[in-house]
Amino acid sequence: MTEEKSVSCPAGGAVLSVGEVAARTGVAVSAIHFYERQGLIHSIRTQGNQRRFNRGVLRRIGIIKVAQRTGIPLNEIREALSCLPLDRPPTARDWRHLSSRWRDDLNTRIEQLTRLRDQLGACIGCGCLSLSDCPLRNPDDYLARDGAGARFLEAGAHHDDGVA
Repeated sequence: MTEEKSVSCPAGGAVLSVGEVAARTGVAVSAIHFYERQGLIHSIRTQGNQRRFNRGVLRRIGIIKVAQRTGIPLNEIREALSCLPLDRPPTARDWRHLSSRWRDDLNTRIEQLTRLRDQLGACIGCGCLSLSDCPLRNPDDYLARDGAGARFLEAGAHHDDGVA
């Protein structure tokens, strides 16, 4: 997944080593290397083949960490970051644009978690002995429409888990 990208050094050569990036962001060096292999951030190489990062990588890593905390998969983060230029740090306007892409998905997940939380108390009493009565695993016994046998329920989608 490694892809060489040309990232120019800013005027005055204000670049950071991987150790400096790690210290400034609180992210392990191994995670920085991982982010680079995943195409989330990019470095330039010195003549001695050492990584150097433009200072804008600090904001990119901040965006990555915030997005990860909200549960956004790395492939979606990479896709969103690919819209930003590599020659400058992300701006507040960039962040508004990126975060608006994730807002609907985050709201949906919050609604699902809220429903789960609100129904969890009733679930404790059933002991999962009756799937036809379980509001969390089988709301309104809709799995019965697919016939007998075990079914897996996730976000309202039917999925046969292969267990009969």
